[in-house]
Amino acid sequence: MKLSDFDYVLPPEYIAQRPVNPRDHSRLMVLGREKRTVEHYRFYDLIDLLRSDDVLVANKSRVIPARLYGRADPSSHEASKDTGAGRIEILLLKRLDEQRWEAMGKPGKRLRVGAKIRFQRERDERGERSDCFRATVKERTGRTFVLRFNRKGRALSEAIHEYGVMPTPPYIEEDLRKPDSYQTVYADKEGSVAAPTAGLHFTPELMKKLKDKRIKFEFVDLHVGLGTFLPVKTDKVEEHEMHSEYFELSKEVARRLNKYKKEGRRIVAVGTTSVRVLESCVGSGAGRAESFDRLRTSGAEGAGRLKASSGETDIFIYPGYEFKFVDAMITNFHLPKSTLLMLISAFADREFVLKAYEEAVREKYRFYSFGDAMLIV
Repeated sequence: MKLSDFDYVLPPEYIAQRPVNPRDHSRLMVLGREKRTVEHYRFYDLIDLLRSDDVLVANKSRVIPARLYGRADPSSHEASKDTGAGRIEILLLKRLDEQRWEAMGKPGKRLRVGAKIRFQRERDERGERSDCFRATVKERTGRTFVLRFNRKGRALSEAIHEYGVMPTPPYIEEDLRKPDSYQTVYADKEGSVAAPTAGLHFTPELMKKLKDKRIKFEFVDLHVGLGTFLPVKTDKVEEHEMHSEYFELSKEVARRLNKYKKEGRRIVAVGTTSVRVLESCVGSGAGRAESFDRLRTSGAEGAGRLKASSGETDIFIYPGYEFKFVDAMITNFHLPKSTLLMLISAFADREFVLKAYEEAVREKYRFYSFGDAMLIV
């Protein structure tokens, strides 16, 4: 399968730069897989589009202010080999322990093993930059590296919140005036460096109306990291290696979801991250994802039932994959050639999805993180 099979043309002006207000007034394209139908609604129409016995499964991971700005410490031997005190931008990806984070950064030449970085606020009270805590580059592996901070635990978390900024995607050119606009209203456990964007359309009022209709909400955790937005570099899709991301599915949630599934209720995943958690935890697929060939086999013992689990998943879903637990999906419009577009193409047929994207362009839908939504049933 070729990477070019998942390409499409999007005029830049269709990339949403800010969220719709209220959130649930965004547009909603509804795809019917069985009859290949495409219909147009608003997100608040979910109250009529969903069944009273549907179950929505959402990712409650909370985005941290993971972008940090600092300067190479001139006292660092490695840093002094080049420009010394030049400005450095760091994107935290995954917490490894109480003191270490996996990260990406630029410029790369200042981030050799042994280099020390002094972090600083973007702006202090007087509008000036000021130094903060420090970190040392301990390891490098390809495009990522490991930072060891001189603070740990809660002190490190507090420093990140005080000095970090919200890591919006590069295609969002406007400053984020309200950081909470890049959080879901049900965000809880911190750990993501990008929002699970399908959930950004929900409001407390809409959630209450859905619950009043007896629609269930269940929550999982997947801390969005490099695996979700790392570009596919291989021409052959099957050769792409997903970066792993941490997830949790509790025993209580797994038990209830298995019960709902047995009752014949429709499981509606809110976002591709929720899909990846559920499909990673079905039968023998629980825990770190196994090979694609094994996961796609529906005859394995325990198939169709969730197993509570936590850990790392690198599950990569693309056309040919057989879904075992998810019945319907709410998602945003994704970047060309992305693993997210491949996932929904596996769920709804690649050609059908790309034709729907063409219609979305004609109808002037808003794309990407702050853009409109799609319901696939």
